[in-house]
Amino acid sequence: MTIKPDYSQAVPADLGKVHFIGIGGSGMSGIARMLINAGHKVTGSDVRESSNIVELRKLGAEIHIGHDAGNLGDCDTVVVTSALWPTNPEYVLAQEKKLPILHRSQALKYLTDKKTLVSVAGAHGKTTSTGMIITGLKALGEDPSFVNGGVIAAYGTSSASGSSDLFVIEADESDGSFLHYQTAVALITNVDPDHLDHYGSLENFEAEFARFANGASQFVVISSDDEGAVRVTQLLSDKKVITFGQHLAADVSLVEVDATAAQVSFTISYLGEQYSAQLKVPGLHNAINAAGAFGVLVGLGFDAKTSLAAIATFGGTERRFELHGDHRGVKVYDDFAHHPTEVLAALSAARAVVGSGRLITVFQPHLFSRTRLFAKEFAQALALSDEVVVLDIYAAREDPEPGVTGALIADAFEDQARMHYVPNWDDVPNAVAAIAQQGDFVITMGCGDVYRQVPGILKALEN
Repeated sequence: MTIKPDYSQAVPADLGKVHFIGIGGSGMSGIARMLINAGHKVTGSDVRESSNIVELRKLGAEIHIGHDAGNLGDCDTVVVTSALWPTNPEYVLAQEKKLPILHRSQALKYLTDKKTLVSVAGAHGKTTSTGMIITGLKALGEDPSFVNGGVIAAYGTSSASGSSDLFVIEADESDGSFLHYQTAVALITNVDPDHLDHYGSLENFEAEFARFANGASQFVVISSDDEGAVRVTQLLSDKKVITFGQHLAADVSLVEVDATAAQVSFTISYLGEQYSAQLKVPGLHNAINAAGAFGVLVGLGFDAKTSLAAIATFGGTERRFELHGDHRGVKVYDDFAHHPTEVLAALSAARAVVGSGRLITVFQPHLFSRTRLFAKEFAQALALSDEVVVLDIYAAREDPEPGVTGALIADAFEDQARMHYVPNWDDVPNAVAAIAQQGDFVITMGCGDVYRQVPGILKALEN
């Protein structure tokens, strides 16, 4: 089992030289980049090379591939994630040396404490909603600092230091760390059940979201459609609340949505006026994300019409229905979706793009607990595909569970003729190429390392 973060660890007034264990992830690399910009010497380690590591090295970070106690060097502070194993040699040595060991949320709090903080939380939609707020603010002439969970395509980065007082972050609820920020504005995209391995029950999960929202010093923007979010709203006290969604009674009401094309269009009803827009990305879920971002901008005092126009300039984030290549007339996309609701939303949007083409989904389950809890729901969501290839589970921070494999999802799929369970990683590219025909769309899906299959799939298609 992975480590339990020690949030009681005092954050030093000056972090000094900072070492990141697992520096390559979007969140960790984003924080590392900002610390470099703030003048800190940064070192780190990770299990493999990545584009994030390449960029950090260009900025001066010293990064090792592979975990070894020697990587710790003469650092003053260590930053970790909840996905770290307690036997990690760098973590063990840091404990022995009694160095300050900070969870990544504590390092991010160190950066945000003197700013007006906009925190975006929710079981899904966080990265896109955060990207829309950042894009909107920039189009409105602001220069916010930000740390997002994914690279914003237009900027080529997941984080940046800005000159304005505003700081926008994707706040992670998976381990409760979203409670540790001094949030001014809270956006809750939804409170769909997830991470119950950490929270223990749905009631605990929703109670923590209520604590997060009640901690916001200025206002809360929250979904009017999601059942969990509605229950959380009822737990809020003495808060300015802006609701958003398709519910007609929402403060920001989404009407006249057309999600049948490659670019979703819609109208927002707000304070008796209506404003229309077309996004550069597909799907009803992205129209809903835009409504939440709109709620944040108008809540901050920006004009409604220009706010929606600014959000509409958003061009997407990496690993959200991202096109990687086209071989033999087969287009290959990648997407981060890893919860049944996300999978359903992503495939619904993909349907609008593929038209008459077949949709082939290559799905990698993430976490044993999530697979066990939602195997049937995953199977139902994946049924929007014409063909499905299911890989084995990406374990991440969990120990294996006996009998819990990707086969749980494959076996729950109603039409077995369209289901292909391929547990051997090296067999996946050829399995996909054997299924694909000219005009098809392949989409790798999951928040593990399934994106690493894309080059092999493209090569198999070419061959």
